[in-house]
Amino acid sequence: MITDPETLKHLLKAGSLSPQEETLEIGRKRGKLFIGIPKETSFQENRVALAPEAVSLLTANGHRIRVESKAGEHSKFSDNEYSEAGAEICYDKKEVFSCDIILKVAPPSEEEIELMPGGQTLLSALQLSVQPKATLEKLYRKKITAVAWDYIQDDQGIFPVVRTMGEIAGNTAILVASELLSNPNGKGLMLGGIVGVQPTEVVILGAGTVGEFAARSAIGLGASVKVFDNSLSKLRRLQNDIGTRIFTSVLQPKLISKALLRADVVIGAMRAPLGRTPCIVTEEMVAEMKPGSVIVDISIDQGGCFETSEVTNHNNPTFTKHGVIHYCVPNIASRVSRTASFALSNIFSPILIEMGNQGGCKELIKNDPGFRSGVYMYKGTLTSEILGKVFGLPYKDIELLLAAM
Repeated sequence: MITDPETLKHLLKAGSLSPQEETLEIGRKRGKLFIGIPKETSFQENRVALAPEAVSLLTANGHRIRVESKAGEHSKFSDNEYSEAGAEICYDKKEVFSCDIILKVAPPSEEEIELMPGGQTLLSALQLSVQPKATLEKLYRKKITAVAWDYIQDDQGIFPVVRTMGEIAGNTAILVASELLSNPNGKGLMLGGIVGVQPTEVVILGAGTVGEFAARSAIGLGASVKVFDNSLSKLRRLQNDIGTRIFTSVLQPKLISKALLRADVVIGAMRAPLGRTPCIVTEEMVAEMKPGSVIVDISIDQGGCFETSEVTNHNNPTFTKHGVIHYCVPNIASRVSRTASFALSNIFSPILIEMGNQGGCKELIKNDPGFRSGVYMYKGTLTSEILGKVFGLPYKDIELLLAAM
């Protein structure tokens, strides 16, 4: 403590003890995003990444959005709706791909990547079957930051897009099966049950999100449901979440074969973390099923879990083998594209708003571990170990890349 009067006088004159301005933290500057939504060109991809309502929300927050003309036509959204929501309607695809952020449902084609000037952010699905090595190399040369929306996690560690699309697929599969059982297509059965009439038998292979929502729909209609899975924890969770006791079993060939003999509908909802879905049902099992019964193989996009499955499409969705009707359309969510587009919008719009609040994509990647989990390429550097090993390409850990910047 200074007690000498002369010293205090000197310090006061020098201004050392004069009041100083309070130093406050400078707030993060909000970024205005420039988002492009192109028209999907993948075969029978009917969804669009943002519905007009989501575009209106984003433009109200100061963001700029370009929408390619007729991007929403397969989901019954008109150009006029997007225009009234504040979007710029573009008739030249190149104008859309020149935006800072490209938001797509399906992965980009090589032709679409060529339209990108470079250094942008791409948000789309990651599908190895339609994203070969050449596609990744083009993204690398363009110095693109690529985010797979199917690998983005929320604050609870759940993949929101995968779960939402799974919910849609499970519900839709039961509705499809119900139609295929009816008179115009099948043996004239109502999926469900009424008093005095034996309920239809539904067998579901897989107790994940797809299997759970297929089971919910079938139970809601009054059907008798049996669920098989190779995970007891998944079966237990499904049993608890549904809130009613149903038949559950691990994947035992004899039990599956016995269940298929009585089944009217079989839903294939198995998923594989990597590679092909395991084939659960042999052709001999299918041949012993009741004539006119229905198979809906939702796993067909990973190869299918029925030996008799063959890829079909929305124009010709079914074929009959051994008297059993097969529905094997990949991307079943595109059958209800408007609902699916609203669901995607509900996930993407909060992410984009937070991206703007953070100051841009780079800042969101740094600060949000769930969003960062979807990044498979950062400014032209491959960050996915899986893709690196599959295609023999060099890759780096995203955490190390960010730490070095």
